[in-house]
Amino acid sequence: MLLIFPPVAKACEPPAGIARLAAALRTHGIACRMLDANLEGQLWLLEQTPTVDDTWSRRAARNHAAHIASLRNSNTYQTPDRYRRAVSDLNRLLAVADTGQGTVVGLADYQHATLSPLRSADLIAASLQPQANPFFPYFSRRLPELLDDIGTVGFSLNYLSQALCVFAMIGHIRERYPHLRIVLGGGLVTSWMRRPGWSNPFAGLVDHLVAGAGEGALLSLSGVSSATDQAVAPDYSGLPLTEYFSPGMILPYSAAGGCYWNRCSFCPERAEGNDYYPIPVSRALSDLRHLTATHRPALIHLLDNAVSPGLLRGLAVNPPGAPWYGFARVDEQLADPEFCRALKHSGCVMLKLGLESGDQGVLDRMGKGIRLEVVERVLSSLRRAGIAVYCYLLFGTPGENEVEAVRTLEFVVRQRDAIGFLNLAVFNMPIHGDQAGEFGTGLFYEGDLSLYTAFRHPGGWGRPRVRRFLEQHFKRHPAVAEIVRNDPPQFSSNHAPFFCR
Repeated sequence: MLLIFPPVAKACEPPAGIARLAAALRTHGIACRMLDANLEGQLWLLEQTPTVDDTWSRRAARNHAAHIASLRNSNTYQTPDRYRRAVSDLNRLLAVADTGQGTVVGLADYQHATLSPLRSADLIAASLQPQANPFFPYFSRRLPELLDDIGTVGFSLNYLSQALCVFAMIGHIRERYPHLRIVLGGGLVTSWMRRPGWSNPFAGLVDHLVAGAGEGALLSLSGVSSATDQAVAPDYSGLPLTEYFSPGMILPYSAAGGCYWNRCSFCPERAEGNDYYPIPVSRALSDLRHLTATHRPALIHLLDNAVSPGLLRGLAVNPPGAPWYGFARVDEQLADPEFCRALKHSGCVMLKLGLESGDQGVLDRMGKGIRLEVVERVLSSLRRAGIAVYCYLLFGTPGENEVEAVRTLEFVVRQRDAIGFLNLAVFNMPIHGDQAGEFGTGLFYEGDLSLYTAFRHPGGWGRPRVRRFLEQHFKRHPAVAEIVRNDPPQFSSNHAPFFCR
């Protein structure tokens, strides 16, 4: 079996999904190979001669090898201007690698002038013309090297920025290797399949679509009928671990699927009905120690929607052996200065906190289950412990108005010394969320694969007003502008921990 992670996504760490699938297959004696076509494809594209002859593109092409090397060097992250120049030039070099088909590639995105990843007809069209994809010269040469003795090809599709490339690769395989079985899974596929009234538009092109964790499905397709549900540690062997755009290996690890809170009104996990299934804390700690001893990572990335309080306690007592970061929920445990110092000593360099709002009424209407006075104590404890905070804020929910958004601004300004990074998002309403029936007015994006609905804000605080507020008011406050400037371009929270030491 060949497991493929396709372009385009941030190529700063190995893909955890196919590594987990590979571990499950190999545990049951099933041979498999992994291909990070995202990393390989971007590296290949960066080697090509730019199609635009301007000063910026020539400079980017001339210095691309040095820029890639600099992103793999920890010293670069001590000089933010040097880091930004490297990222900007590499992103430029990808963007001007035009095939004449209206595509724009970036380090974290992929756009097409006419084809949309939200329309199944456009994805099928991409499969019918794979040669129009900018990565076609790469994957049309690379795939034959890996397909000997392969009966099944599995694709992990997690982001919209991957969808058109996935289907170009599928179309090429279907044309050149019609005997191969094609399986398509991943986070985005799961979301599609859990839309109301889902009907598979890819029959005849894709043999099997898989929603949720794919281990059981792949094992069943491989003839393993008695597989246990016991999770195994991801297996990263066979991936080019020294080639990613980071100063040392970032080790991604998931200790749970779903969210243990699962009550936020805006959450897609809740809207899709995804269950929470954690790995036992003792097993997760054992996995992390084993993986750290094997790979000696520069950083551990905990992928959970929110690292459970139990796992945080376990990490505080049993450090994994490398610096680490991840999402956590605000709670009384994190308000304890002594506990935060223990987390710091265990290697925690940064926590991502989904605060969403600095207004208590908005938080209550969201179902966040947090109190602002606790948030303040958490931020203070983390700051004193030396743990950076990457704060996520969400604007334009049905329970918020502009007055309350201003209170969020005021909260951030008061807490500016404790907030290292900010992610500012405008609310999208899940098409099958709790509030869609009350406020939804139709598709937010045109396309049968759209996951969000346009909605009528009960207070008139619609998206255009929200965006103007963020651009003209929120981001222009000097205290906020200083925090926003800290965010690493393109790689954002994935690289932020390297700036925290």
